[in-house]
Amino acid sequence: MQYSQKVLDHFMKPHNVGKIENPDGEATEGSPACGDQVTLHLRVNPETLIIEDIKFQSYGCASNIATGSIITDMALGKTLDEASEIHWKDAAAELDGLPPQKMHCSVLAVDTLHAAIRNYKERHGQAKRSGFDKEAILDELRKVIYPQVGEDIVTLKMVKYVGFENGEVIIDLGVPKFDQYRDNIAEEIREHLEKFEAVKSIEINM
Repeated sequence: MQYSQKVLDHFMKPHNVGKIENPDGEATEGSPACGDQVTLHLRVNPETLIIEDIKFQSYGCASNIATGSIITDMALGKTLDEASEIHWKDAAAELDGLPPQKMHCSVLAVDTLHAAIRNYKERHGQAKRSGFDKEAILDELRKVIYPQVGEDIVTLKMVKYVGFENGEVIIDLGVPKFDQYRDNIAEEIREHLEKFEAVKSIEINM
């Protein structure tokens, strides 16, 4: 697996590692059981809403550590709204690219950043907890990366149907039985959706 020099630099000497005591916003995404997890803490200026300090802790591979490092560099000094605009493709580009099968690490890092920003806004009455619907499911599916090409399964038109009623999620995917990433995709979908209280069951048809 070929890594860029930037990925190796951030893996060997990651920036902003650690945690902030009594952070203004925080989030943990991923799961050690699935191989990758990121925790992120924010210190925010209450008047300017600029991120004045940011720290991360990572459990995972070199790409996971490198993306956690680069995303904290990218968010530091930005306002919450500016940091909310950072996309996982921006993080990958800042690292001079990632192998396609590691693009999910960039998604995880950015997802954690956005979750920490939401946490800050909810704590400080700047945002209400959003409802959960089919569009929210599609947003999560856009974070599921097909490892062979490093693009999300919605953009690749692998998602054929999404249903949500009474807590039951039904997803039809156009993934052939012989596809080597079939199980990985299903596992990642469950990881993204099971964290929502509104989701009681998940049925994935392929």
